[in-house]
Amino acid sequence: MPLDEALGLLVRVVVPDLPGRRLHEVRARAFQSARDAVVQRELRQADGVAGPATAAAVRQLQRRAGLAVDGVVGPRTRRVLGRRGRPALGTRLLRRGRVGWDAAQLQFLLAWHGFPSGAFDGALGERTDRSLRRFQRWAGLTADGRAGPATIAALRTAPPSSPIRLAAPVPAAPTDGFGPRANRFHAGIDFPCPSGTPVAAAGAGRVTFAGWDAGGFGNLIVVAHSSGVRTLYAHLSSIAVRRGQAVSTGAPLGRVGSTGASTGPHLHFEVRLRAAAVDPLTALG
Repeated sequence: MPLDEALGLLVRVVVPDLPGRRLHEVRARAFQSARDAVVQRELRQADGVAGPATAAAVRQLQRRAGLAVDGVVGPRTRRVLGRRGRPALGTRLLRRGRVGWDAAQLQFLLAWHGFPSGAFDGALGERTDRSLRRFQRWAGLTADGRAGPATIAALRTAPPSSPIRLAAPVPAAPTDGFGPRANRFHAGIDFPCPSGTPVAAAGAGRVTFAGWDAGGFGNLIVVAHSSGVRTLYAHLSSIAVRRGQAVSTGAPLGRVGSTGASTGPHLHFEVRLRAAAVDPLTALG
């Protein structure tokens, strides 16, 4: 059976049922399971949590490859994954041009620390190199694009969280959270709302951007707050503030829309700490 066919499992993974646990708390722990996320990436899924869906997908891969079906990613299962199943993170210096299991783990950890680099493809290319250097500057390391012991140790710490409290920008519950989405990373949370729903400032601050973003956000507003925090409000149908304007918590910023790379009316909301994307629920929860 061709490897491409074995890896063509279109399995959508959700966070396993954990009664009493808040969703953002589960996702904040998921960075510790980078190894599981890489396996999931090869199965066209990723959330970083080794749950029943992951084990089921591994068993499907083993069955198709003619291996013992036990749901465990052992040496033989990793060999089916080919070069993408090796080497382990930390066993070599990672720099631009490297390809492998460890490069995908690096991409996953960079994303959870607020510096996503596109697809978890296991190739340390230009985008991952840029994300790596940005993280190194953020962490106070030499921004040389070389992921050695110091960089990996920094990535193995807990992801950052918001140091300030924020209010919900719209009267709705988010349905698409911060974390892996298929084989990419969603750096904010989405609030599905009817087009035209008023959007309010999540905290007091000053508008640093209000206009069109050609990168996919469409009509975008960015507000700078205290403690190095910025909030982003994307895909708006209209903008009611200007750059440099001071706003208070709850002040009207604009209205929900579907501009830019959007499939329907919703507010995409991000929280960034010194340029690193952090889970907005750590500020809203």
